[in-house]
Amino acid sequence: MVSAVPTPVKGDRSSTQGAPLRAWLQDITRASTSIFEGLAVTMSWMFRRPATIQYPDRIDKPVQEMLPDGYRGILEVDLLRCSGCMLCQRACPIDCLDIVVVKDPQTKGRFIERFDIDIGKCMYCGICSEACNFDALQHTTEFEGSATSLDDLLLHFATRPVPVSKHKAGQGPARRPQGSILREVIKPLYTRDKRTGVDHLAPAEAPPAPAKGDEE
Repeated sequence: MVSAVPTPVKGDRSSTQGAPLRAWLQDITRASTSIFEGLAVTMSWMFRRPATIQYPDRIDKPVQEMLPDGYRGILEVDLLRCSGCMLCQRACPIDCLDIVVVKDPQTKGRFIERFDIDIGKCMYCGICSEACNFDALQHTTEFEGSATSLDDLLLHFATRPVPVSKHKAGQGPARRPQGSILREVIKPLYTRDKRTGVDHLAPAEAPPAPAKGDEE
């Protein structure tokens, strides 16, 4: 009966004794070559002009002005164009809009009492701005919304009751320049010393003074 296991071939021992040493030397050579190749690439950039730019000090113009018109940055709302229809709030899939519209029992007029946007929840999908028929709500090219507290990510656009717009679509007042409303609402995280050019954390707002009746 013939065995299915092949008979081992006996080779020359002298040809296999040096194989581990040769493999080790080859590994050392490849490692050394790759290190010097990487260092050569790194050293070559030491004599070239940097490709990066220090932001935001050494740029020709603000990044916000270089972004395309379709860029979806932080939302802002022009309350003078808002009709209080609530379509944007109903269209938002994650409920990052909080709008309250009240009716004055005396004048029968409707007022926007609250219009808050939580930019910490917003996923910048653009569904709410597409639902707005009056171009009141839109994305800006602003993206610097860093904050030290989650409460600061909740933007309050209605600081006082604002009457709803009664204009038809396309007939409302001229919209303010993009980003101008947002810059009035969002709190700056840093302030820059004009003399030294060093950024510092913006000072916290002082708590409101208690009323005279509360002091007692």
